[in-house]
Amino acid sequence: MSDIDGLPPLRDVIERYELNAKKSLGQNFLLDLNLTGRIARRAGSLDDVTVLEIGPGPGGLTRALLANGAKKVVAIERDQRCLAALADVAAAYPGRLQVIEGDALELDHRSLVEGPVRIVANLPYNIATPLLTGWLESEPWPAWYQSLTLMFQKEVAERIVAQPGGKAYGRLAILAQWRATATKAFDIDRRAFTPPPKVTSSVVHLEPREIPLVEADKEALQTVVKAAFGQRRKMIRASLKGLGVDPLVLTEMAGIDPSLRAERLSIPDFGALARAYVTLKQKREQS
Repeated sequence: MSDIDGLPPLRDVIERYELNAKKSLGQNFLLDLNLTGRIARRAGSLDDVTVLEIGPGPGGLTRALLANGAKKVVAIERDQRCLAALADVAAAYPGRLQVIEGDALELDHRSLVEGPVRIVANLPYNIATPLLTGWLESEPWPAWYQSLTLMFQKEVAERIVAQPGGKAYGRLAILAQWRATATKAFDIDRRAFTPPPKVTSSVVHLEPREIPLVEADKEALQTVVKAAFGQRRKMIRASLKGLGVDPLVLTEMAGIDPSLRAERLSIPDFGALARAYVTLKQKREQS
């Protein structure tokens, strides 16, 4: 990439600015430029798109996004040590990189970007899931972004794309696939990072649906799903008791076998339970 943008190799950047990765910030720097380019390309066409990046660190993925044609990159970085390295990237791409110092969990991302937006990031492991759920739960819907191309620990990635019947299937899969299509793009060996994490990483690509997969109130769906998976070894007639409505009536209204366990239910099944739950709760409140 140094041949493309005239900037020094990332290892030299890290050494120059003494950017030893901090475990407390969930940092693992990806130095393989072939991989950063592959992530940028998996995000789709970046022409005329603003890319929101979380945790750019020394700027490896940032440079790949800009080199692959991103109209603008807005990068949120919490670590002050990385700002000088990112300033060098901004100088190489005048007017195309905006660096915002701050905690990504505390910022209103939508207010930081304009026009068509794609979110692309090698997410710090310790905030990856809260960020994803925040984007998927954002209101109003449809989403304010075109796509999410994100790196997670492989275990988390498999939970996002999991299908009914497996141990990985749960609350995260249902939320992700209810509001988006989710695909695991490829794995990245731990040795590609500095320092190498203890686990393999995976890139997941999500594209938000115009309307959710099934009709359901978001809060009701999340309430039902949380209860069902809170005791995932039990049949749902037992795990749904805490909802305050008769679970047998609830499952009958939804057309669901009450002897099934949560991991056997599809997203349409949970949507039916959520709709029935709203109806029963309204009846209870009116009585």
